[in-house]
Amino acid sequence: MTEILDNAWTEKYRPSKLEEVIGQKAIVERLSAFVKAKSFPNMIFAGSPGIGKTTSAIAMAKELYGENINQAFLELNASDTRGIEVVRGRVKEFAKTLPLSTGLVKIIFLDEADSLTPEAQHALRRTMEKHSATTRFVLGANYASKIIEPIQSRCVVLRFKPLKEEEMLSYIERIKEREGIEIAEDAEKALIYVSEGDLRKLTNVLQSAAISTKKITEKTVYDIASRARPKEIVSMLDFAFRGDFVKARNELDKLLLVYGMSGEDVLIQCYREALNLDLDDTAKLRLISAIGEYNFRIVEGANDRIQIEAMLASLALSGKQQ
Repeated sequence: MTEILDNAWTEKYRPSKLEEVIGQKAIVERLSAFVKAKSFPNMIFAGSPGIGKTTSAIAMAKELYGENINQAFLELNASDTRGIEVVRGRVKEFAKTLPLSTGLVKIIFLDEADSLTPEAQHALRRTMEKHSATTRFVLGANYASKIIEPIQSRCVVLRFKPLKEEEMLSYIERIKEREGIEIAEDAEKALIYVSEGDLRKLTNVLQSAAISTKKITEKTVYDIASRARPKEIVSMLDFAFRGDFVKARNELDKLLLVYGMSGEDVLIQCYREALNLDLDDTAKLRLISAIGEYNFRIVEGANDRIQIEAMLASLALSGKQQ
């Protein structure tokens, strides 16, 4: 097996060219046109984590700058330093440096820019205006709506779509062949399930599994990801809706103690399985409403176990009354 410990697969299998980016055809075509024209606006890359925002920015920079990339491309993560100092410090200093002799503008890629405070975003807007002749900004964001309007109006918003299952399967097959590992078919489906559309998460789980075995099974994937199989979530909810609180509670014990899941993780999986349950529409609506209520309580600081048991109890009471 390849020396897995020597480097992270997230970097090893990160595309170095725009044409290698997975699942974002329309965006890749537009960025490729920008590279060809050697001219492009400020941009916001919007979309969920792990679907190619950072990869696309780096691939574009590599095609533009080649061996000069370190002089012309700055990558920062705004979630590391949410305050105004990151804008007044590294961003402003890099923007002030002279452009390359080739005449190309520099790029500052600020990932998770939607986590910047409003004050920092206003400072960023002023920096964007002042250095527009020499620097372009690419802002990565999970939610473009959290970027202030004055910045949005100065940027082209590119919305990255969630990856399709077949695209993720193709990616898994590529790694499987290059690393010489065996992945069972149900393990591939498990990888897609636990990654929740995040290719970075999928890669990390896959690498962690490959460190311990060359034959990756469904159990290996769920154990490493600390996630329950969908059928275990369904079983817990099914017992609750049938009014059997004790059995539902026993299933919850398995999720919290054996898998080490947090209460929020359990509720998120319950939400994912809600519409797949063999229940009438009224029961599904009641379940989704309960998940929202008890998730809010947990986020606000209430005890995970007590809240989920309370949710199961309320579902069990409803089940007994029918």
